[in-house]
Amino acid sequence: MKTLRGPGIFLAQYAGDAAPFNTLPDIARWAASLGFVGLQIPTNDRRLFDLEQAATSKAYCDDIAGMLAEHGLAVTELSTHLQGQLVASHPAYDRLFDGFAPEHLRGHGTERRAWAVEQLKLAATASRHFGLTAHATFSGALAWHLFYPWPQRPAGLIEEAFAELGRRWRPILDAFDEAGVDVCYELHPGEDLHDGATFERFLDAVDHHPRANILYDPSHMVLQQLDYLAFIDLYHERIRAFHVKDAEFRPNGRAGVYGGYQSWIDRPGRFRSLGDGQIDFTAIFSKMAQYDYPGWAVLEWECCIKDPIQGAIEGARFIREHIIKVTDRAFDDFAATGADQAFNRQVLGIG
Repeated sequence: MKTLRGPGIFLAQYAGDAAPFNTLPDIARWAASLGFVGLQIPTNDRRLFDLEQAATSKAYCDDIAGMLAEHGLAVTELSTHLQGQLVASHPAYDRLFDGFAPEHLRGHGTERRAWAVEQLKLAATASRHFGLTAHATFSGALAWHLFYPWPQRPAGLIEEAFAELGRRWRPILDAFDEAGVDVCYELHPGEDLHDGATFERFLDAVDHHPRANILYDPSHMVLQQLDYLAFIDLYHERIRAFHVKDAEFRPNGRAGVYGGYQSWIDRPGRFRSLGDGQIDFTAIFSKMAQYDYPGWAVLEWECCIKDPIQGAIEGARFIREHIIKVTDRAFDDFAATGADQAFNRQVLGIG
């Protein structure tokens, strides 16, 4: 068994224009002061990170790693959530997702997708420069608007959507394979990969590519009413990244899983700061240890009630207290007999 590394923190929700959240050295100093030992770095935010430079210059990555080490920090993973979204985007969402791309590519879907693919490949090289083994991203979606089967879907429609998704991701997965890094898809509503069934479809579409793996975030499973503990039992061999994020689901007479187009504060399913929701993290961390999860436990703060700074302070402590230092011996070793084969045969009555 392995002891999880952490606590880490995903910087996407904390980056901003005001100090200490506008430069990587300052945000690193802040995170370290709260007890974090790892940073998951979004690669789309140039205030913190230059992806192109990281892919072309190992020295740049070494400088960042050295600076973080001075604060007792390491890079947990790089993230291309926004770029990954653009690898596959149905035209109905083009205007909404245009903000994820540079301004000169907005309104140019083909060029925007080519840029996104190149961003992922740059991230593979940058991850290798940091010596990382996992990368966090989204799958994008061609069929999300069809998630509810009304109107009735034509035969073969979903199969073609996943075949195309596989065609788009296969060269990216190959680039990550060359770099020795796992692609960890955050299973998330709005993505074609949003639960175990859709992940299995995708695996079939990419011939069970060894680099196609999972970023496990139980909060998205609570909001879908999916069994997040059984999920670990089923897919633990593919879980290579972990967002520690809490959630609650409290249906009522007005709304349920779909939320009724309400704001987050009024939805039955809401993301919460760690410890404020319904998720059994004691069981999750136990299963992660049981199944030899090899990576980091990373806080992703999203809460419609609590202040983010309070969420970070409490989150670092919460993760640290839930990480299990795995045992190196069996609890009943004290009663071991030290028997040999002959003794065992005698016990069985076949000596």
